[in-house]
Amino acid sequence: MEQSFTQNDLIKYIYKETSLTETLEIGAALEEDYNLKEEFKSLMAGYAKLPKATFAPTSITLQNILKYSSQNLVESH
Repeated sequence: MEQSFTQNDLIKYIYKETSLTETLEIGAALEEDYNLKEEFKSLMAGYAKLPKATFAPTSITLQNILKYSSQNLVESH
């Protein structure tokens, strides 16, 4: 059975948001379908240009938060 994948499917694949089954199916389709592979390459080029987000604060930020917290302690009753 031939399955067609959309841009949304490829984007989910790029961001590793596909199930194991979907990942395997898309990977196999990319090997067989030239047009799909070209679309994937185009999306990957765009993805590579996006800024990468970081989700870990710097140690200075953590120190500032802890300092602020210690200066503004509210006693709970």
